[in-house]
Amino acid sequence: MQPNKIKALWNEGKAVVNGFLSIPCAFVSELMAEQGYDALTIDLQHGIVDYQTAVSMLQSMRASGVAPMVRVPWLEAGSIMKALDAGAYGVVCPMINTAEQAARLVSYMRYPPVGVRSFGPTRASISAGADYGRQANENMLCFAMIETREAMDNLAEIAATPGLDGLYIGPADLTIGLTGMRYPTGFDREEPEMLEAIQHILATAHAHGIKAALHCGSPAYALRAIQWGFDMVTLANDVRMLTNATSAALKEVRSSITEVEHATDRAGCQY
Repeated sequence: MQPNKIKALWNEGKAVVNGFLSIPCAFVSELMAEQGYDALTIDLQHGIVDYQTAVSMLQSMRASGVAPMVRVPWLEAGSIMKALDAGAYGVVCPMINTAEQAARLVSYMRYPPVGVRSFGPTRASISAGADYGRQANENMLCFAMIETREAMDNLAEIAATPGLDGLYIGPADLTIGLTGMRYPTGFDREEPEMLEAIQHILATAHAHGIKAALHCGSPAYALRAIQWGFDMVTLANDVRMLTNATSAALKEVRSSITEVEHATDRAGCQY
């Protein structure tokens, strides 16, 4: 079986740079995969992506060698197992609030006797290579998203779940969960109480021997997170990157057009 690139990087003591894919297009995922990400995660929760399109997107990423993951819509056995059967090497599951939910998540990702995953890796047995059934349990990564006050109250118990590989911080939902709508929604938190919560999740994950991942809105914040000790950082998704790049380019052109028009007006006034 092809090894998990994320685990290989962690074994070398390196942080993993992950991207998110929300646009339902295999060409977009192929473009993103060729940019040098360590991992890419197809977003089936908030992205505009259905299962069949997700399979095509996984296929388009294969040539690049990027580690493919999927954020599933919810803690539901069928969607988790189908994501793995399609070839995902990791699953990010939203809104894990208790140790019992974390244990269920782990069980859906592992074949018996350690889990309840049903065997039928329709595409994974091809894309991941031979002997998938024997090696999948050790290669699949399982991330529980921490996004609520309840999850924070149960954090140590969640982190102690056998077979859980990491805690993944969703800072937008976590901020809402801890503070309501007191602050604007978004990723790169600067509020002291949110920075404290993020650091607490990081420390708790490492204290229990698992990894910590943070969803970031900017490269600068991602670099800060790596300096803090995060094992994985996610940069803004394909939608946000396209929007930001387009907006910046248009602002530059519009500004230049205005300057040219003013210069032309001034030149015209001389005659």
